[in-house]
Amino acid sequence: MDSDDPQPAEESPLAEQPPENAERGDQRSRYTGVIAWTVSGALHATMAMLLGTIYFLTAEQEEEVPPVRVQTLPPPPEKREDRHEDTRELLDPKVQLDLASSDDTSPVSQLDLPQEDSQHEEQEENPIPKGREEAVADSESGGSGAFMAIGAGGGAAGMFGSRSGGGKRRAVAKGGGSKGSEGAVDAALRWFKRHQAADGAWRAISYQNNCTMDGPKCEPGKNHRNGENEDIALTALATLCFLGAGYDHATPNTHRQVVRKAVDWLLAAQGPDGVFGKAYNYEQAIAAMALAEAFAMTSDRSLRPAAQRAIDVVLARRAQPTALIGSGAGGTYPVTGLGWGDFTATGQKAHSSACGWNIQAIKSAATAGLDVKDGPAGAKLWLDAVWRGTCALEKKDPARLDPYRDTTTLAYYVDFTTGAASELGAANVIHNLAAVGVVSGVFMGVDASSVMIQTMANHVMAYDVPRAWPGNLYYTYYCTFGMFQLGGDRWQTWNNIVRDQFVASQRTEDGCFDGSWDFERCTFYAHDVGRLLSTALSCLSLEVYYRYAQVHPHDAKNGKAAR
Repeated sequence: MDSDDPQPAEESPLAEQPPENAERGDQRSRYTGVIAWTVSGALHATMAMLLGTIYFLTAEQEEEVPPVRVQTLPPPPEKREDRHEDTRELLDPKVQLDLASSDDTSPVSQLDLPQEDSQHEEQEENPIPKGREEAVADSESGGSGAFMAIGAGGGAAGMFGSRSGGGKRRAVAKGGGSKGSEGAVDAALRWFKRHQAADGAWRAISYQNNCTMDGPKCEPGKNHRNGENEDIALTALATLCFLGAGYDHATPNTHRQVVRKAVDWLLAAQGPDGVFGKAYNYEQAIAAMALAEAFAMTSDRSLRPAAQRAIDVVLARRAQPTALIGSGAGGTYPVTGLGWGDFTATGQKAHSSACGWNIQAIKSAATAGLDVKDGPAGAKLWLDAVWRGTCALEKKDPARLDPYRDTTTLAYYVDFTTGAASELGAANVIHNLAAVGVVSGVFMGVDASSVMIQTMANHVMAYDVPRAWPGNLYYTYYCTFGMFQLGGDRWQTWNNIVRDQFVASQRTEDGCFDGSWDFERCTFYAHDVGRLLSTALSCLSLEVYYRYAQVHPHDAKNGKAAR
């Protein structure tokens, strides 16, 4: 046999058993398998339970780790070259926050933003939206500083609290603004931004050189008679345009750097004694007003000393009276000064035009919590003096005037040595400042329903409503704010005419001029200074709905149009 052949298997002893024994053996084999599988399963189950017990006992000793979401962080923002290294510290505003009534985003969360943010909010539709097609929904809503998130109330919250967010939308709708008027304001601010110098100023002669848009350039100011003084006033007015629309230098907003550079330029232009410029009281008042409002809106502690020094100069330059008005006799006033002259630090004549700007500065300073001493009391005495002197010029008896029908105005200046008011000659008899009297009186706390305020308002409606563009921008600015403060029928009539005149007259073509207002034939100084002044006065006038809250909302006896 070949060795590769398979060997025969050994015979099992069971092979010879009879068939019945074989069947019994098969049954025993099956029982044995079942038992083996049962024992194996029980053993494995026991081991699994033992391992589980060890796992849970071990897990109890370990600290539970919460789930972690992995997120890629953006790289830190690049350092901006124009950002100041000495970040100004913000103070908590000393006002009561009405957070329940605010529908704006918390200012704290907004201040935590790593980059500048502009909120795009839709303005409420005005029943008569006219003018520029810029959607107000696409224009930034202004700053988000602490005061901006507060509704009407005392202090800065009440005066400036409607310049941003929901308060701004409601103010525009309530006051009679439109998408066209808000679009015009937005375009004007963009125009100012394009024409700002690198150092933050707007200069009458060279502002147009800062614009990089294609096409013809805006023209320089016609006259630059006062040089530095005009540049200070123009820079402050442009700054007020941004502040009036809710854009400040401290909180995140699309124009923050523009305002910051402007504020820094004004600070650098101020002397250590608080004086701006040389001898003019206009630029001092307007610059003081800009610093006071910037401080009020942000509580930027670095601005307080400079703003206070500026107001101290304003108060120190008041006229010093030597005679009681109307009596011609010597006497003593219960204040240290009354009004302001145009060009001198102190004197015996108070010019109504200069008084109007200085009174606005005192109002902004008082709202900001600065020390205005007896400024408001003196301003009220000045207004009463010049108004009574004007009534004497017009041969009107203040005690016999009808507040609903009669008209009075305000002379250009009053001489405190004699108590006489003057219109600067018969040729300038129409050169009146009734609207200056309305704004000054309301801001200094004169009762809006008084005969003085009501008859001057009647004069505005009878003689000063502009019938076509261009007009007297100086008058229109004061009249707009005065009629808004009084409200009622007068304001509705005024607004329906003037709002659309401003909107329709703004330059809207592509290029350097876009967003500005022409200054030719805009009488009373605007035509001498140029496009910066005409644009600033127009922009501020269109911000009337939210720039200042109404000090004396009209009642049933107030706000009647002249008949």
